[in-house]
Amino acid sequence: MKQKMVVKVTMSDGKSRSKALKVVVGFSGVESASLKGDDKSQIEVTGDGVDAVQLTSRLRKSVGHAELVSVSAVGDEKKEEAKAPPAAYVWPYNQPLYVYQELPYAHQQDPCSIM
Repeated sequence: MKQKMVVKVTMSDGKSRSKALKVVVGFSGVESASLKGDDKSQIEVTGDGVDAVQLTSRLRKSVGHAELVSVSAVGDEKKEEAKAPPAAYVWPYNQPLYVYQELPYAHQQDPCSIM
């Protein structure tokens, strides 16, 4: 299940921001991470099967104070429907129409007239 989480981290300078992003991106299951908010103190993480509690605790250990603001499921996933193969294919050179499901390949005529 794809999730989107927002984690508020106390980051004072660019070095701590870079360190926090490295920790987040290196976490298993994370697909994207971006800085968010007016003072760039929030990290928005999108991923599949990411444990929000472990991510927050790892940020606390490496950067400083971290607080989990929100976790929500991403609902814009489109279900891919299995497409059936085309029922018929028109052969070039005015040959008859063959339907794959009804006629096996053994009954087709050989297009080469020499053999």
